Amino acid sequence: MGKLSLTQFLTLDGVCQAPGGPDEDTSDGFDLGGWTVPYWDEDFGRFITEVFDRPAAFLLGRRTYEIFAGYWPGMTDPADPVASKLNSLPKYVASTTLGKADWAGTTILGGDVVKEVTALKERTDGELQMHGSGGLARSLMAHDLIDTLHLLVFPVVLGRGRRLFADGAEPTAFRHADARTTGAGVAIHTYELAGRPEYGTYETD
Repeated sequence: MGKLSLTQFLTLDGVCQAPGGPDEDTSDGFDLGGWTVPYWDEDFGRFITEVFDRPAAFLLGRRTYEIFAGYWPGMTDPADPVASKLNSLPKYVASTTLGKADWAGTTILGGDVVKEVTALKERTDGELQMHGSGGLARSLMAHDLIDTLHLLVFPVVLGRGRRLFADGAEPTAFRHADARTTGAGVAIHTYELAGRPEYGTYETD
């Protein structure tokens, strides 16, 4: 059975919308896209290369899939660690509205997302990777289906935009597994699913 990991870019106030460019996702009038770009450096690139060394397959939400499919098929350099994996490995897109998927190696998961992803994990040998796909991630985290979180926290506050952890998220505990900081100040934290939170009190008799 495979493990499902999520790599997600976040601002200090938890926004995950449109990290890669101003036109990436303007839904709800969001006009602050591209906030990760000033922080890209060698340390950042090195981490991304490490992540893309590991996948057996990819799972994406519809919006992220359409963004990726509009760019990565045109990147054909076999030495590119991201493009080579995205273009060659199986890709699964969870969507009930996507009519077709022309990117080679893509399968649409159009049914019950929890059942579909549970079955996908069971038949995957290795790491199933999610990138972005915040809406899908929230749905899967509510059912403890994401095993590992790689949260890249950028030193910027936006004040608006969609957030990964919205009000009403399922209370969940994680184990902190790794941390590093890039030269540009991006804090990269890895967390492993640990179950339900424990609670206590600082009051003493």
